[in-house]
Order: sequence, then C-alpha cells, then structure tokens
Amino acid sequence: MVGFIAKRLLSALPTLLAVLTVLFVIIRIVPGDPAIAILGDNATAEAVAALRERLGLDHPLYAQYRDFLLMIVRGDLGSSIATGQPVWDEVRSALPYTLELTIASIGVGVIFGLPIGTIAAINRNTTLDYVARIGSLLGLSFPAFYTAILLIMVFSLQLGWFPVISRGVPLSDVAGRLNNLALPAISQGLIMVGYVARASRSSILEVLGEDYVRTARAKGLNPRVIILRHVLRNALIPIVTVVGLYLGLLIGNSVLTEIVFNRPGIGKLIVEALSQRDYTLLQGLMIVFAFFIVLVNMLTDIAYGLIDPRVRRQ
Repeated sequence: MVGFIAKRLLSALPTLLAVLTVLFVIIRIVPGDPAIAILGDNATAEAVAALRERLGLDHPLYAQYRDFLLMIVRGDLGSSIATGQPVWDEVRSALPYTLELTIASIGVGVIFGLPIGTIAAINRNTTLDYVARIGSLLGLSFPAFYTAILLIMVFSLQLGWFPVISRGVPLSDVAGRLNNLALPAISQGLIMVGYVARASRSSILEVLGEDYVRTARAKGLNPRVIILRHVLRNALIPIVTVVGLYLGLLIGNSVLTEIVFNRPGIGKLIVEALSQRDYTLLQGLMIVFAFFIVLVNMLTDIAYGLIDPRVRRQ
C-alpha cells in the first residue's frame, strides 16, 4: 500500500506542474496590461512602469515562469497589493471557513445520498424508487445559489432558526460555528445528495446482478449482510469517483455560496481581489485552488486502492 501511495504522489507532480503552467499562461495572455488594470487608465507611465517592475512583468516570459515556479517552491505567494499583507496570511485566515463548508457539504451529500440510492436500488421500480429518483432529480435541478436564497427566506427570515449572514465565529464556539455553517452546507449539499443517490443506485443495481450476489442469496444469507458486506464495498468505486469529482466543483461553488451568505472564505476573498484589482492576491488564490484540485484527485485515486485491492496491483 505504501508503494501504491508513493506512485500516486509521484504521478501527481507532473499533473500539478501542468496545471500551474496553464495557470501561468492564462494569467499572462489575458488581454490588457495588469499594471494598467490595477492602477486605472489615468495612471502615469512612470507609475505603470514602477508597478510592472514590482510585479516582475518587465522580465522576459521565461524568466517570469522561472520566478513563478521558484516562488511556489519557496511557499511565497507574494503580498497583496490592496492590503500589503502576505498572500499566505490572507489565505490562512479564510481557508478554514471554505474547508469546513466543503467537508460539511460532502457529509450532507454522502450521509443522505448513499442511503437514498441504496433504498432505491433495493426497491427497484417501486414507489420508494420513484420517489427517490424524483427527489434526486429535483436536487440536481436547483442551482446552489437559488436553493441558498430559498433556505434563507424560510429558515432565517420566516422561522428565525439560523442567521441570515454567516459571521466568522471562533473555533472554540462549536455551537455558534455549526449554527452559521448549517444553511450554507445544506444549500451546497443538496446537489451532492442528488449526484450520490443516482450514482449509488446505478452502481448497486449493477452489483446486485452479479453471480456472487445471487449465490449469497441462494445460500440463505441475511439480506442486510449481503448489502453491507458484499454489495456496498464493490459498488463504492463509482460513488467515490462522483464524490471526488464533485469535491472539486464544491470548492468552486463555494464562491457563490459565500457571497449569498456573506460568509468569510476563499470564494469571498477571490471576489474582493477581483473588485480591488489585486493581481498578486488573485494569482495566489488561483494557485491554492489548483493545489486543492490536484490533491482531491490524488486522494480519490488512493481511495480506489483502499476500496479495491486489485487497483493497487495495476
């Protein structure tokens, strides 16, 4: 298993380098001069030249790429143009909120989606199956920001159970943090429920048709034992794939969710960087997002090996 994990770590490095290279190119080929975009059209030529020198934009492209990679290796993402603070400090203050929102949304999706999909598969073409399939389709049909607005109207404005605005709460206040996290996590997690339910239903139905499941039934094994011990484990890889793919999307969707709930986090920080034309902060946040996407894909590959030993031998 250690060798399998080491191979996955090594294979992630070229992917990460490719992603960072694409990010570097995209930032550089965007029309317009970043220095002019930051300072405005009325900036003097001297001010633009000074800012271009500060950002390293006056160097040849290969030198900029070399400095870009060396900066990442050193763990130095530069300093925010708007606040003057190191980008890492800005990221560290916002990252816990985005991570807890993403993890909670995944939890909502798996905790509710997996049982719904399992029940639908076991009761195929019954009323329970039809209700589960319609419910999952509805979950996929509503955009996260629209669901967030509905949740605020019902549970915050009408019932008053949760705050309208998700404030930054200290880690020591667990109850307050969960209270602020509930609605954003549910609004993102509902779509995840639909994905997981449909993927788990399809995967479990396929496994239920296998010969070893029919043999287990013929031997008179308890149906619960068959589902938990034989069916679910072999049906997990497609489900893990869906969770891994959607985890990357959740990190991106956090931008809209954090805006709707006025919640601190990486997504809100990106919007602020765009509005303030903070070039270095925006570049640093995009690098952080790239790292997370590659990390999620690598962890998904490792999960395959944990679930199915045959994957480790490939």
